[in-house]
Amino acid sequence: MKFYVASSFKNIDIVRSVSNCLINRGYIHTYDWTQNNKATTLKHLRIIGQHEKQAVLESDFVIVILPAGKGSHIELGLALGQGIPIYLYSPNNDIDDFETTSTFYHLDGIVKCRGTIDSLIEQIDKRNRKG
Repeated sequence: MKFYVASSFKNIDIVRSVSNCLINRGYIHTYDWTQNNKATTLKHLRIIGQHEKQAVLESDFVIVILPAGKGSHIELGLALGQGIPIYLYSPNNDIDDFETTSTFYHLDGIVKCRGTIDSLIEQIDKRNRKG
């Protein structure tokens, strides 16, 4: 199974940890944006955007780690529009906080995950393993 992880640069260590855990369990990472340097030109932004869009569309599921930036929310929208399952992770209850939540966090196709990174990985693995 293929996956993509969306989040903000401030969560780069968490994104890498989640990605490595899933890769170690046999999942395929469609694109590792954490290896990118910060874009300095519009051309570079476009190239990164093309890679990220393709990676989302090639994924069997997408993980969005909160707090996330505008790019991550666009990736969430791409996945929703294509019917790709989304694991929306927050270490706390921000997902359901009426003041900070998004209408899109509550749609079908979104699996809300809270707690530890280990519990996120276990939930993903349990839902995606056959047998």
